[in-house]
Amino acid sequence: MAMAGFYRRVLPSPPAVDFASSEGKQLFLEAIQGGTMEGFYRLISFFQTQSEPAYCGLASLSMVLNALAIDPGRKWKVNILTSFAYSGKNVCYKLLKFCSDEFTLRLSQIVTIYCVGPWRWFDESMLDCCEPLKKVKEKGISFGKLICLAHCAGAKVEAFRTNQSTIDDFRKSLIRCSSSDDCHLISCYHRGIFKQTGTGHFSPIGGYHAGRDMALILDVARFKYPPHWVPLSLLWEAMDSIDIETGQRRGFMLISTPHREPGLLYTLSCKHESWVDTARYLMEDVPNLVKSKDFKDIDNVLSVVFASLPSNFGEFIKWVAEVRRQEDGDNSLSQEEKGRLAVKEEVLKQVQKTSLFKHVAAFLSTVNSCCRNMPSLGHKDDPPDVAAIMCCQGAEILAGKFGSSERFCCWETCVQCLKTDGDKPILVVSVTVADGGSQQGFDVLVPSIQMEDRGCSSSNCIRMYPAGNDILTVLLLALPTETWSGIKDEKLSQEIHNLVSTENLPTFLQEEVLHLRRQLHLLKRCQENKVDEDLAAPHM
Repeated sequence: MAMAGFYRRVLPSPPAVDFASSEGKQLFLEAIQGGTMEGFYRLISFFQTQSEPAYCGLASLSMVLNALAIDPGRKWKVNILTSFAYSGKNVCYKLLKFCSDEFTLRLSQIVTIYCVGPWRWFDESMLDCCEPLKKVKEKGISFGKLICLAHCAGAKVEAFRTNQSTIDDFRKSLIRCSSSDDCHLISCYHRGIFKQTGTGHFSPIGGYHAGRDMALILDVARFKYPPHWVPLSLLWEAMDSIDIETGQRRGFMLISTPHREPGLLYTLSCKHESWVDTARYLMEDVPNLVKSKDFKDIDNVLSVVFASLPSNFGEFIKWVAEVRRQEDGDNSLSQEEKGRLAVKEEVLKQVQKTSLFKHVAAFLSTVNSCCRNMPSLGHKDDPPDVAAIMCCQGAEILAGKFGSSERFCCWETCVQCLKTDGDKPILVVSVTVADGGSQQGFDVLVPSIQMEDRGCSSSNCIRMYPAGNDILTVLLLALPTETWSGIKDEKLSQEIHNLVSTENLPTFLQEEVLHLRRQLHLLKRCQENKVDEDLAAPHM
């Protein structure tokens, strides 16, 4: 019986030279002697084949990010990015209770899980900041949006279309990257120029042969074509083609280690289509509201901004939670886990020490106690319940049952403080989930802050997060500074400027805020369909 589908393709040669052929091996050895294969070793160590026909851009980027040892700050396999607006069907744990008015910001809407497994590692499924994965799977990704993803992942990117560069500049860039292991080049080209099947494609370039003026393409569609050498002039011609989806020429990007690491505690997401409305509100409506109103004080400003928040606002900004499997008989945390949790807690402390946080918290406290027409954003939710939801969904995904009628349910939830030698206690929500006769244990590492006021008893002195007030504070800090330029009262304008200025923020919080601001800027480009027109890095 004939087997359906294809088993690889025959590489058209010429013009390409198979890397594993005698000629290909000789080119490799000669390029090594020329010193232009240094980048190859890192790339080949972290090579991955694209998992979907249209994932060539995502596979190329995740391969380069891993080769550069850029820490995603989240765990790989499986990665979940969801809002946990849980339906309540087929579950046996207590559901969260929320007030019913439309402005309520639910804790379940602002939690993102990056789980489950011990390794932090970039994977295609984690690259969904600038384009929903479902859309990429159907249509692929454009040159501009892949650049956007690289920025969001924390990399430094220099990108050029062929009409913005020359073949000589391209050659110099390729020599620069192939002569070191701290910079890698991804090419966007048309396969047809090489007589290959297919159209637009992304792949990293693994090396350069100066004598023959040839580039080594590490094709991420390894199931289709092997790595191969091509004349650099022909590669330039393949890049100097029009992408019919954008009407723009293709090109190349140089990706290197970042100036700043990506955020550890907060992130923005375009997974849900509602992000477009929220981005428009934050970047367009808020500045217009500021210009149109005569504000009297800070509370008046917060009232106008918060009252008009889109009801699906929580789908846009996410609080990153870390979930891990419970090891057999071992409930301790590694030094790395403790260090990462300590950084999250330090960010929270720094948020709460800002003057803006004090205004936000006081305003929300007043509103929640006296008014039903404003968002209830204070810390009134129950992290153990949210942890139960997170772990149940994590278990479903690991078991391959996510979205099916078979559901895991919470068997037991326990909040505990793990005490380690010489360290402060670490707050962990331990959850046991069940599916028929099987049970699995998970831990959710929860940032916590010791409360110092109101003479609280020992059982109430630890506050768990996330909470609406810290998230809204960080988001306000992340808005572009020109957002508030329309305030008419000079004294109030100066007061707002002092509150939202990032210049004097502590290092961790400043990096967190600038990461969100960079994401917001890039997502605004995506919303306006300008990401393929403006390839420059966002200026913060």
